[in-house]
Amino acid sequence: MTLRSRFALLFGLLQPMLFLVFFGPLLQDIPLNGGGDSWQTLVPGLMVQLGLFTSTFAGFTVIMEKQYGVIERMRVTPVSRLALLLGRLLRDIVQLLTQSVLLVLVAVAFGLRAPLLGVLIGFAFVGVLALALAALSYALAMWVGTPQEFAPVVNSVNLPATLLSGVLLPMTLAPGWLDAISHFVPFRYLVDAVRRAFVGDYLAPEVALGAGVAVLLAVVSLTVGTRVFQRAGA
Repeated sequence: MTLRSRFALLFGLLQPMLFLVFFGPLLQDIPLNGGGDSWQTLVPGLMVQLGLFTSTFAGFTVIMEKQYGVIERMRVTPVSRLALLLGRLLRDIVQLLTQSVLLVLVAVAFGLRAPLLGVLIGFAFVGVLALALAALSYALAMWVGTPQEFAPVVNSVNLPATLLSGVLLPMTLAPGWLDAISHFVPFRYLVDAVRRAFVGDYLAPEVALGAGVAVLLAVVSLTVGTRVFQRAGA
């Protein structure tokens, strides 16, 4: 089903690609205080942004399955409820990593230069992010009944999370009060960690902190998603 949804895959990549093409060149002569050039600053942020917008809307599929009776049919099967959730999450991780690879390849054509290990570390962070956010998205989809209830909640979270994570510009460039608020947004630590990896600074404290936040977020999200699926019998 995912492979047949080529338009969904391509349009999911469209927004960060537009930022890459039209916004990236504007940053080349701006001091970003990120320890790397403009592409090493922008591309990691766009990878996290891609995870935010792609994974948080994954729950739409569950809402559609509920409306067409697919969830009801699953309730009478002996399949593990955890397996049903993990199967969906694996699909979302593969989809997001595929889109991230395409984004990085286009960025290389524009001038991105980053060590292979740093890029692979970035992919690992994106995969964990997809796991966490998709699990929460599925949990929300099991709670609400219609797309009209689901979409406003996701959009209300995505917009401030995107702005306060520093996906386009490092939050160190923001006013002090805004920088302080951004420290309460977990995605900021993932952005900072991937940026340090893209410049080859693998032992930087930001990388370790970002890894800890990512794992904690994934554990909490997976626990919440599993419990919701078990209670719903799906």
